[in-house]
Amino acid sequence: MTMTPFDAETEFDRQVDHLVHLGYPALAGLPETAFRNLVAPLRTRAVDGAAGLPAPTDARVPFLLVVTRDLVGVPERLGLTTLTGKRKPGVLDRNYAEDDLPRFDPIKELEVPAGPAYLLFDVDRGEEFRNLAPATAMEGITAQGRLPLTIDEGLAFVTLHPAALASNRCFSLVGSRCGDKRVPALWISQGAPKLGWCWYGNPHTWLGSASARPERVGLE
Repeated sequence: MTMTPFDAETEFDRQVDHLVHLGYPALAGLPETAFRNLVAPLRTRAVDGAAGLPAPTDARVPFLLVVTRDLVGVPERLGLTTLTGKRKPGVLDRNYAEDDLPRFDPIKELEVPAGPAYLLFDVDRGEEFRNLAPATAMEGITAQGRLPLTIDEGLAFVTLHPAALASNRCFSLVGSRCGDKRVPALWISQGAPKLGWCWYGNPHTWLGSASARPERVGLE
């Protein structure tokens, strides 16, 4: 059977269409056309950056269109995530205090572009780091010349590729920290995605650490 070549333009359009279908423009306070125009400059950059990368799989995708908390809040985006074939919306773990989420910022190594949206390339859910503490996984990620994902990027991964989050295939988001030993993570609870946190030094058999290529491409 002949495999269909990966078409980055088609994939970019699919991601934008999916965000529109979920209601991102309204959550951002924008008409649909304005939302599409906002992210449109990233289309060509997605094609250029994805050159030579394979088609998406459950574990690894060539690129993600990441919407940041500057445009739509974390709880709102989390509530629009679902598991493959399921309808229950994603939830925030009760162990987050009321004002916790704004404190989790990207670590300085990431150099995340300022603004409402950007592109992330060669994204992997990090299965090889299951049963390794995030601290140990971070060493492995950097040894590969890669960097960890943030909360915004993890939400984009699960939103645009729901199959990335599966039983025993969940992942930490070591790229977002708040100055203590907590590490955000996405896992499954009662048939829905859950954004929780684990300790930087604690391993879990079902939890890997997601990563991507270092470069992130913004709108400017």
